[in-house]
Amino acid sequence: IRAIAKWFAVSPSTVSRDRYLLLWARRNRMSTARALQNDLRQATEYQNWQVHNWHPVFFKDESRFTVSTCDRQERVWTSRGERYAACNIIQYDWFGGGSVKVWGGISMEGSTDLYRLDNGTLTAIRYRDEIFGPTVRPYAGAVGPGFFLVHVNARPHVARECWQFLENEGIDTIDWPPFSPDLNPIEHLWGIMFRSIQYHQVAPQTVQELSDALVQIWEEIPQDTIHHLIRSMPRHCQARIQVRGDHPCY
Repeated sequence: IRAIAKWFAVSPSTVSRDRYLLLWARRNRMSTARALQNDLRQATEYQNWQVHNWHPVFFKDESRFTVSTCDRQERVWTSRGERYAACNIIQYDWFGGGSVKVWGGISMEGSTDLYRLDNGTLTAIRYRDEIFGPTVRPYAGAVGPGFFLVHVNARPHVARECWQFLENEGIDTIDWPPFSPDLNPIEHLWGIMFRSIQYHQVAPQTVQELSDALVQIWEEIPQDTIHHLIRSMPRHCQARIQVRGDHPCY
């Protein structure tokens, strides 16, 4: 620490403080050893896929957005005894002032509409009746032979009702590990939308305003952005392999 402080002409306490912040922020991750193994296995399996291989692949996902944009990611450095000082505290609604859960899908061919998922938990039966039937089935028919559905291994997705539907419809799937945002391009779209809501000219104050804003943002995302995200899949797979399934740096 003293050598670094001398090199940058700062005090040792400054180096120690910044080092603490860096390590604390980077170690606050939800990945488990099994998740890292799954990510590495997935990246290795598809490392030789080129852009044209990803062309008929359909990525789908759902995400939740809250009226309150506080994501609990604010970081401050406090001195001893100042942890609960008013200047170091951000007040927020525990339930975010209401939330909206949405679902969407993307491919090189385009994107679906953004669907709002209301009325409680998204069960396997709801997933089959509200998403697979009205959306995935016609989309697969439009793309034609070679269509693949990226199927995240979350509990409702792998339930018997969903698998039977996909099998009966002849829809091929690619099993995908959950909690792998770097390996699912639609996760990056959720990030774009979240930031757009944060910096919206007029922040949504109600659930309906939030829902309307999300639909507008989704419809305004250029197809070039989607193309870029999907074209980056070979690079993302290689990056994951280099760090053995851990979080790569981009």
